[in-house]
Amino acid sequence: MTRQIAVVAFAQSDHRRTTDELSEVEMLMPVLHEVLARTGLRTSDIGFTCSGSSDYLAGRAFSFTMTLDGVGAWPPISESHVEMDGAFALYEAWSKLLTGDADTALVYSYGKSSPGSLRDVLTRQLDPYYLAPLWPDSVALAALQAQALIDAGDTDESALAAIGARSRAAATANPHAQLRGPVPQGDHLVRPLRTSDCPPIGDGAAAVILAAGDRARQLCARPAWIRGLDHRIEPHSLGARDLTDSPSARLAAERAGAFERPVDTAELHAPFSSQEVVLRKALRLGEEVVVNPSGGALAANPVMAAGLIRIGEAAARIHRGACDRALAHATSGPCLQQNLVAVLEGDPR
Repeated sequence: MTRQIAVVAFAQSDHRRTTDELSEVEMLMPVLHEVLARTGLRTSDIGFTCSGSSDYLAGRAFSFTMTLDGVGAWPPISESHVEMDGAFALYEAWSKLLTGDADTALVYSYGKSSPGSLRDVLTRQLDPYYLAPLWPDSVALAALQAQALIDAGDTDESALAAIGARSRAAATANPHAQLRGPVPQGDHLVRPLRTSDCPPIGDGAAAVILAAGDRARQLCARPAWIRGLDHRIEPHSLGARDLTDSPSARLAAERAGAFERPVDTAELHAPFSSQEVVLRKALRLGEEVVVNPSGGALAANPVMAAGLIRIGEAAARIHRGACDRALAHATSGPCLQQNLVAVLEGDPR
């Protein structure tokens, strides 16, 4: 890479079970104002804007155009959108800045899962010929993966419960998290997954600002430099995959440079406790690595924003000096189908 790109600011909403009183624009605008205020930039100073969201959640076509009211699209701006988590919008913005076409970028994403049945909505991600007509929901598919891990001897129900308990205990220090502190294991939703093994359903938004080179140092005292970023995909058919492993996450981490030197922090987008087991193995994370100090997706999982939040949380820890080298991960699709890995570093202290 000929240009060095960094995350220079991050903001997120308070994640809540419902936001019936707010539209997507009203939910997003305070987050945009906050992230711009952290750098002193105005909308007119941003060279490129990219967003991530889902029309399936919003229930209307081209719903992302409404949220441009919160950004301010006049005078005309350079703008793009991905129908995916905001982490993948960040991938596009990072690529744009690498070309030299812009020096700054605003990336934001949002999702309101509360109005409908999220488990049913997410079936629309499945293969339309063989799987989708059967309507297996996201929890049932995650349970298949969890059972495969148990059958392989990689984990058990008590170990999965410990992951949920650790994540929500860590979230006590996160004022934006939806679930904090002790959460009962609850009944089985789909065996072997209990309520505590599954993410909360809720609404939320997040935004980051990227900047290149000297511009990044002007805007942030300690930028979180993106040393590597890569995105890989598993086969669409679940029957063609080993659900106890994630070759795509491993390859993305390798191409992003995660294995060149140890990381001290990892923010993993693992909506189900069993998925953390898969990712820890694939990403070679030992016990010395602090995993999901923010609480992760088990504490707050705003669909279409949770992956971007993982990158933002990792960057924020670098900004405030809590870590030096972090791995951030985002996923999309059933059973960790798509995986994006970013490696972030701060300047030497």
